[in-house]
Amino acid sequence: MRTFSTRPSTARRTVVAGLVTGAVLALAVPAMASAHVTVSPDELAAGDHGTLTFAFSHGCEDSPTTALRITMPEGLASVAPTIDPNWTIDVERGDDGLVSAVTYTAVAPVANGLRGAVTLGVGLDDSTPDTLVFPVVQSCVVGSTEWTQVAEDGEDPHGLDAPAPVVTVGEATGGHGEHGEHDAAGSDESATASGDTDAGGDGQGALGVAFGAGGLVAGVAALVVSILAFRRRA
Repeated sequence: MRTFSTRPSTARRTVVAGLVTGAVLALAVPAMASAHVTVSPDELAAGDHGTLTFAFSHGCEDSPTTALRITMPEGLASVAPTIDPNWTIDVERGDDGLVSAVTYTAVAPVANGLRGAVTLGVGLDDSTPDTLVFPVVQSCVVGSTEWTQVAEDGEDPHGLDAPAPVVTVGEATGGHGEHGEHDAAGSDESATASGDTDAGGDGQGALGVAFGAGGLVAGVAALVVSILAFRRRA
């Protein structure tokens, strides 16, 4: 009489492990990439005007977001927060009269997993530095997160735990008005896009997709190796 063991074979367990590993890599990496407060667009031209959208799709752990406080970097010629019925706006000014910080308070807390976004118009001049860092403090029903880290020279910004949104300033284009309108239109489309689970939809979103594809490929590779191992054991 033949007897059959109820315990799964080593090869079968290896196949299952390969599938689980691939699934974890494919799903977890994009989630980590999207867990930031992002800015879009992340590049402007010197002397230009544009609209910046700061977005997020996560709270503090699982706690809903109640406010975003954005500190303005030095070198901005003007700042104009965009009126939004979903947020109340408090503007702070320095001794020079320029906007130093803007706090957006949500009319209703933004639940974790839903995309929230705020916008503001900025003006640059020829003295604006090459890099603009916008430290953000995200307040939640429980707790808060300070998105203030800046990568050192040679350091990968994507490896930071709580990176600050950064805008790169390129050379002047000479078409300030036209370029500014184009930036504003692009940002409005980004801010109103539905079903976007990556905050801001900028280069970090593309990075998350790329990492997700890499995780899927790794999972498939693990499955192939497991199948080959199963056949050898058979």
